[in-house]
Amino acid sequence: MNFENLSHTLIIGVVNVTPDSFSDGGEYFSVEKAVEHGMQLVNDGADILDIGGESSRPGSDPVSQEEELKRVIPVIERLRSLVTVPISLDTYKWQVAEAGLKAGADIINDISGLRDARMVEVVAQHKCPVIIMHMQGDPKSMQNNPVYGDVVDDIKTFFEQRIKVAKKNGINEIILDPGIGFGKKLEHNLDILRRFEEFCTLGYPVLIGTSRKSFLGTLMGGAGPKERLEGTIASSIMAVMKGATLVRVHDVKEIKKALKVVDGVRYR
Repeated sequence: MNFENLSHTLIIGVVNVTPDSFSDGGEYFSVEKAVEHGMQLVNDGADILDIGGESSRPGSDPVSQEEELKRVIPVIERLRSLVTVPISLDTYKWQVAEAGLKAGADIINDISGLRDARMVEVVAQHKCPVIIMHMQGDPKSMQNNPVYGDVVDDIKTFFEQRIKVAKKNGINEIILDPGIGFGKKLEHNLDILRRFEEFCTLGYPVLIGTSRKSFLGTLMGGAGPKERLEGTIASSIMAVMKGATLVRVHDVKEIKKALKVVDGVRYR
Protein backbone atom coordinates (compact mmCIF):
# COMPACT_ATOMS: atom_id res chain seq x y z
CA MET A 1 0.00 0.00 0.00
CA ASN A 2 1.15 3.50 -0.77
CA PHE A 3 0.91 5.86 2.20
CA GLU A 4 2.60 8.75 0.45
CA ASN A 5 0.63 11.60 -1.10
CA LEU A 6 -2.56 10.65 0.75
CA SER A 7 -5.51 12.99 0.38
CA HIS A 8 -7.33 11.84 3.51
CA THR A 9 -7.03 9.76 6.68
CA LEU A 10 -7.61 6.08 5.93
CA ILE A 11 -10.55 4.52 7.75
CA ILE A 12 -10.48 0.84 8.71
CA GLY A 13 -13.96 -0.56 9.28
CA VAL A 14 -14.31 -3.34 11.86
CA VAL A 15 -16.15 -6.56 11.02
CA ASN A 16 -16.28 -8.81 14.10
CA VAL A 17 -17.31 -12.34 13.17
CA THR A 18 -17.57 -13.28 16.84
CA PRO A 19 -20.26 -14.02 19.42
CA ASP A 20 -18.49 -12.16 22.24
CA SER A 21 -16.73 -8.98 21.10
CA PHE A 22 -17.14 -6.18 23.64
CA SER A 23 -18.73 -3.74 21.21
CA ASP A 24 -21.02 -5.77 18.96
CA GLY A 25 -20.61 -9.42 19.92
CA GLY A 26 -23.01 -11.68 18.03
CA GLU A 27 -24.47 -9.02 15.74
CA TYR A 28 -22.49 -10.14 12.68
CA PHE A 29 -21.68 -13.71 13.65
CA SER A 30 -23.24 -15.33 10.57
CA VAL A 31 -21.46 -15.15 7.22
CA GLU A 32 -24.42 -13.36 5.65
CA LYS A 33 -24.64 -10.66 8.32
CA ALA A 34 -20.86 -10.17 8.41
CA VAL A 35 -20.69 -9.75 4.63
CA GLU A 36 -23.69 -7.41 4.62
CA HIS A 37 -22.07 -5.35 7.37
CA GLY A 38 -18.75 -5.21 5.52
CA MET A 39 -20.44 -3.96 2.38
CA GLN A 40 -22.30 -1.33 4.38
CA LEU A 41 -19.03 -0.11 5.92
CA VAL A 42 -17.56 0.28 2.45
CA ASN A 43 -20.63 2.23 1.35
CA ASP A 44 -20.18 4.39 4.45
CA GLY A 45 -16.63 5.24 3.42
CA ALA A 46 -14.30 2.57 4.79
CA ASP A 47 -10.98 2.44 2.94
CA ILE A 48 -10.06 -0.96 4.44
CA LEU A 49 -12.10 -3.74 6.06
CA ASP A 50 -10.68 -5.55 9.10
CA ILE A 51 -12.12 -9.04 9.58
CA GLY A 52 -11.70 -10.71 12.98
CA GLY A 53 -12.83 -14.12 14.18
CA GLU A 54 -11.60 -14.08 17.79
CA SER A 55 -12.53 -11.54 20.42
CA SER A 56 -9.58 -9.79 22.04
CA ARG A 57 -11.61 -8.01 24.72
CA PRO A 58 -10.06 -8.08 28.21
CA GLY A 59 -10.61 -11.46 29.87
CA SER A 60 -11.60 -13.25 26.66
CA ASP A 61 -10.68 -16.89 26.07
CA PRO A 62 -8.87 -17.89 22.86
CA VAL A 63 -10.71 -19.88 20.20
CA SER A 64 -9.28 -22.82 18.33
CA GLN A 65 -7.57 -22.43 14.99
CA GLU A 66 -10.32 -24.52 13.37
CA GLU A 67 -13.09 -22.35 14.79
CA GLU A 68 -11.40 -19.13 13.76
CA LEU A 69 -10.91 -20.43 10.23
CA LYS A 70 -14.56 -21.46 10.06
CA ARG A 71 -15.60 -17.96 11.03
CA VAL A 72 -13.38 -15.78 8.85
CA ILE A 73 -12.54 -17.62 5.62
CA PRO A 74 -16.07 -17.65 4.15
CA VAL A 75 -16.46 -13.97 4.99
CA ILE A 76 -13.15 -13.04 3.35
CA GLU A 77 -13.98 -15.07 0.25
CA ARG A 78 -17.42 -13.49 -0.14
CA LEU A 79 -16.27 -9.94 0.51
CA ARG A 80 -13.30 -10.35 -1.83
CA SER A 81 -15.75 -11.03 -4.65
CA LEU A 82 -17.91 -8.04 -3.76
CA VAL A 83 -15.62 -5.17 -2.74
CA THR A 84 -12.43 -3.67 -4.12
CA VAL A 85 -11.04 -2.14 -0.92
CA PRO A 86 -8.16 -3.96 0.81
CA ILE A 87 -9.16 -6.60 3.36
CA SER A 88 -7.23 -6.92 6.61
CA LEU A 89 -7.33 -10.10 8.68
CA ASP A 90 -7.11 -9.62 12.44
CA THR A 91 -5.31 -12.72 13.73
CA TYR A 92 -2.20 -13.75 15.63
CA LYS A 93 -2.28 -17.37 14.39
CA TRP A 94 0.02 -17.99 11.43
CA GLN A 95 -2.17 -20.81 10.10
CA VAL A 96 -5.19 -18.49 9.97
CA ALA A 97 -3.10 -15.75 8.37
CA GLU A 98 -1.87 -18.16 5.69
CA ALA A 99 -5.39 -19.35 4.86
CA GLY A 100 -6.80 -15.84 4.96
CA LEU A 101 -4.22 -14.46 2.54
CA LYS A 102 -4.94 -17.31 0.15
CA ALA A 103 -8.66 -16.59 0.47
CA GLY A 104 -8.19 -12.96 -0.58
CA ALA A 105 -7.00 -10.95 2.43
CA ASP A 106 -4.42 -8.27 1.67
CA ILE A 107 -3.14 -7.23 5.11
CA ILE A 108 -2.39 -9.07 8.37
CA ASN A 109 -3.33 -7.27 11.59
CA ASP A 110 -1.32 -9.06 14.29
CA ILE A 111 -2.21 -8.02 17.85
CA SER A 112 0.79 -10.01 19.11
CA GLY A 113 3.14 -7.79 17.11
CA LEU A 114 4.89 -10.39 14.92
CA ARG A 115 6.28 -12.22 17.95
CA ASP A 116 5.59 -15.61 16.33
CA ALA A 117 8.43 -16.59 13.98
CA ARG A 118 6.02 -18.56 11.80
CA MET A 119 3.84 -15.48 11.38
CA VAL A 120 6.92 -13.55 10.27
CA GLU A 121 7.53 -16.26 7.65
CA VAL A 122 3.96 -16.10 6.35
CA VAL A 123 3.94 -12.31 6.02
CA ALA A 124 7.35 -12.34 4.36
CA GLN A 125 6.36 -15.07 1.93
CA HIS A 126 3.20 -13.27 0.84
CA LYS A 127 4.91 -9.87 0.77
CA CYS A 128 1.84 -8.30 2.36
CA PRO A 129 1.52 -5.27 4.63
CA VAL A 130 1.38 -6.03 8.35
CA ILE A 131 -0.02 -4.12 11.30
CA ILE A 132 2.29 -4.56 14.28
CA MET A 133 0.33 -3.89 17.47
CA HIS A 134 1.70 -3.56 20.98
CA MET A 135 0.06 -5.58 23.73
CA GLN A 136 1.35 -6.30 27.22
CA GLY A 137 0.39 -9.90 28.11
CA ASP A 138 -2.53 -11.55 26.33
CA PRO A 139 -6.26 -10.74 26.14
CA LYS A 140 -7.08 -13.10 29.02
CA SER A 141 -4.76 -11.37 31.50
CA MET A 142 -3.62 -8.10 29.91
CA GLN A 143 -5.61 -5.85 32.23
CA ASN A 144 -4.30 -7.49 35.40
CA ASN A 145 -2.30 -4.51 36.66
CA PRO A 146 -0.19 -3.63 33.59
CA VAL A 147 3.01 -1.79 34.56
CA TYR A 148 5.39 0.35 32.47
CA GLY A 149 8.47 2.40 33.13
CA ASP A 150 7.39 4.98 30.56
CA VAL A 151 4.53 3.65 28.44
CA VAL A 152 5.39 5.59 25.26
CA ASP A 153 9.12 4.86 25.46
CA ASP A 154 8.44 1.19 26.23
CA ILE A 155 6.11 0.84 23.24
CA LYS A 156 8.60 2.62 20.97
CA THR A 157 11.33 0.22 22.07
CA PHE A 158 9.03 -2.71 21.30
CA PHE A 159 8.30 -1.28 17.85
CA GLU A 160 11.99 -0.76 17.12
CA GLN A 161 12.69 -4.40 17.99
CA ARG A 162 9.83 -5.75 15.88
CA ILE A 163 10.68 -3.47 12.92
CA LYS A 164 14.23 -4.80 13.00
CA VAL A 165 12.94 -8.40 12.86
CA ALA A 166 10.49 -7.55 10.09
CA LYS A 167 13.04 -5.80 7.90
CA LYS A 168 15.58 -8.58 8.46
CA ASN A 169 13.01 -10.92 6.93
CA GLY A 170 12.21 -8.66 3.99
CA ILE A 171 9.01 -7.18 5.42
CA ASN A 172 8.91 -3.49 4.56
CA GLU A 173 5.21 -2.56 4.47
CA ILE A 174 4.68 -1.95 8.17
CA ILE A 175 1.91 -0.15 10.06
CA LEU A 176 2.32 0.51 13.78
CA ASP A 177 -0.49 0.35 16.36
CA PRO A 178 0.30 1.29 19.98
CA GLY A 179 -2.60 -0.87 21.12
CA ILE A 180 -4.90 1.42 23.09
CA GLY A 181 -6.59 -0.70 25.79
CA PHE A 182 -4.37 -3.74 25.31
CA GLY A 183 -2.56 -4.12 28.61
CA LYS A 184 -2.94 -0.44 29.48
CA LYS A 185 -4.56 1.41 32.36
CA LEU A 186 -6.48 4.64 31.84
CA GLU A 187 -3.40 6.78 32.41
CA HIS A 188 -1.41 4.71 29.89
CA ASN A 189 -4.05 5.25 27.21
CA LEU A 190 -4.11 8.97 27.92
CA ASP A 191 -0.32 9.20 27.73
CA ILE A 192 -0.38 7.43 24.36
CA LEU A 193 -2.83 10.02 23.03
CA ARG A 194 -0.95 12.97 24.58
CA ARG A 195 2.34 11.89 23.03
CA PHE A 196 1.05 10.18 19.89
CA GLU A 197 3.37 12.13 17.59
CA GLU A 198 6.35 10.31 19.13
CA PHE A 199 5.32 7.05 17.45
CA CYS A 200 5.26 8.82 14.09
CA THR A 201 8.97 9.65 14.39
CA LEU A 202 9.75 5.96 13.72
CA GLY A 203 9.03 6.58 10.04
CA TYR A 204 6.05 4.26 9.51
CA PRO A 205 2.30 4.85 9.24
CA VAL A 206 0.68 4.75 12.68
CA LEU A 207 -2.85 3.52 13.37
CA ILE A 208 -5.12 4.67 16.18
CA GLY A 209 -7.81 2.34 17.51
CA THR A 210 -9.85 3.89 20.31
CA SER A 211 -13.27 2.92 18.92
CA ARG A 212 -15.77 2.23 21.72
CA LYS A 213 -12.93 1.33 24.13
CA SER A 214 -13.64 1.12 27.86
CA PHE A 215 -11.37 4.03 28.80
CA LEU A 216 -13.74 6.28 26.84
CA GLY A 217 -16.63 4.94 28.89
CA THR A 218 -14.72 5.83 32.05
CA LEU A 219 -14.03 9.37 30.85
CA MET A 220 -17.64 9.73 29.70
CA GLY A 221 -19.15 8.83 33.06
CA GLY A 222 -19.88 5.15 32.51
CA ALA A 223 -21.15 5.22 28.94
CA GLY A 224 -21.68 1.79 27.35
CA PRO A 225 -19.85 0.66 24.19
CA LYS A 226 -22.48 1.99 21.79
CA GLU A 227 -22.72 5.28 23.70
CA ARG A 228 -19.07 6.17 23.11
CA LEU A 229 -19.26 7.60 19.60
CA GLU A 230 -18.41 11.15 20.64
CA GLY A 231 -15.43 9.89 22.63
CA THR A 232 -14.28 7.81 19.67
CA ILE A 233 -14.48 10.85 17.40
CA ALA A 234 -12.65 13.11 19.86
CA SER A 235 -9.82 10.67 20.55
CA SER A 236 -9.43 9.77 16.88
CA ILE A 237 -9.19 13.41 15.90
CA MET A 238 -6.58 14.03 18.60
CA ALA A 239 -4.42 11.23 17.20
CA VAL A 240 -4.91 12.24 13.57
CA MET A 241 -3.87 15.81 14.33
CA LYS A 242 -0.74 14.37 15.94
CA GLY A 243 0.11 12.30 12.86
CA ALA A 244 -2.03 9.14 12.74
CA THR A 245 -2.47 7.87 9.18
CA LEU A 246 -5.21 5.31 9.84
CA VAL A 247 -8.15 5.02 12.25
CA ARG A 248 -9.78 1.69 13.08
CA VAL A 249 -13.44 2.20 13.95
CA HIS A 250 -16.87 0.60 14.17
CA ASP A 251 -18.89 3.71 13.25
CA VAL A 252 -17.46 4.49 9.83
CA LYS A 253 -20.09 6.92 8.54
CA GLU A 254 -19.87 9.23 11.55
CA ILE A 255 -16.06 9.11 11.75
CA LYS A 256 -15.86 9.82 8.01
CA LYS A 257 -17.89 13.00 8.41
CA ALA A 258 -15.77 14.22 11.32
CA LEU A 259 -12.52 13.45 9.53
CA LYS A 260 -13.58 15.37 6.43
CA VAL A 261 -13.20 18.50 8.52
CA VAL A 262 -9.90 17.38 10.02
CA ASP A 263 -8.54 16.29 6.66
CA GLY A 264 -9.55 19.65 5.21
CA VAL A 265 -7.10 21.20 7.66
CA ARG A 266 -4.45 18.50 7.51
CA TYR A 267 -4.21 17.77 3.79
CA ARG A 268 -4.93 21.16 2.17
